[in-house]
Amino acid sequence: MNDFWLSCGHHLLDRADNGGLVVTDDFLKVYLARPELVPPAEAGPAERALYASLLTEPRRPIAAQEIAAVEDADARENWQVLIAFRDHLLRHETLEGAYLDLMRHGPGPMPSLFINQLVHVILRNALDDCDDAQVIRAAELFFRPQRVTLHEGSLLAADEEVIGGINPAPTSPLVSMLGIPNEANIDVLNAENTDQYWDRSDQFDMAIDLSAGQPGLDALAKVIERWVGHLLGLDVAVTALPEMRDVNLVWYVGLDADATKLGDTVWKGEELDQAAATRLIGLFKMEFRDPSVLLDKVRGEPVYLILAMTPDKLIRMKPQNLVTGLPVKHFEAVG
Repeated sequence: MNDFWLSCGHHLLDRADNGGLVVTDDFLKVYLARPELVPPAEAGPAERALYASLLTEPRRPIAAQEIAAVEDADARENWQVLIAFRDHLLRHETLEGAYLDLMRHGPGPMPSLFINQLVHVILRNALDDCDDAQVIRAAELFFRPQRVTLHEGSLLAADEEVIGGINPAPTSPLVSMLGIPNEANIDVLNAENTDQYWDRSDQFDMAIDLSAGQPGLDALAKVIERWVGHLLGLDVAVTALPEMRDVNLVWYVGLDADATKLGDTVWKGEELDQAAATRLIGLFKMEFRDPSVLLDKVRGEPVYLILAMTPDKLIRMKPQNLVTGLPVKHFEAVG
């Protein structure tokens, strides 16, 4: 079995009896390695004392006055955010439970970076036994924005950060620790180079073909099945459809903000204009193997999932919509 996504820190976590991820001291210490938190040379004694104490005891309760005593205003804000996030993780049995709670009650001021890192490591757990590089690459859409381009008739999605250099600093301190280079060449994942993905998985430098009829959308459908099954305990079958034709959107979930707008337009009985139609990336049909879990008004009908790109050709997927927007009577979480 191939290993992948070492930078998410999954090797530093324990496993609960139900398969969820359990926070460890080593996992918490990785956050202390972030450049925003390592005290600079000019840091004051209060900041240095706080940092040293958490390196020794990363679960130690932190009083508000300890953070207030930090000399630098930006550092104080960083510590407030980190401790709030740490405390939220520690209040739950598993990272899966912590993520579900955040999504159901709203993440509030929690940085999207931390949310995406949770999705990253939870997906690594859900896909632990997967040996299909197309599926693993498709899963990157859940936590990393993608830039879409039409090349020789193919709809290709590549990592926005890698190709655009938006943030040259690694998003995870483990990337630096593992010596993974920030710059990389982009190759399109295909049958000939699929074995290369595993050694390159933490570089996010392989594009995926999301054209209709290509394996990319089918792979994404499998990721959705795993995500919903792992977090909600629901057994679903997801199928990629070739086009949005003759579909009855009794219930639909937009997998991103633009997709939700497209779905709203079709649900109202309006036609998509040409510009909107070209932003549609994928349409998926979700069927529940146990229909009794569904709300009565949608029983017997499939749920449709819509994926789109922004007008400037970015995919910013919102996987939380799959755990808050399905028409089920109850939710079963991993933890």
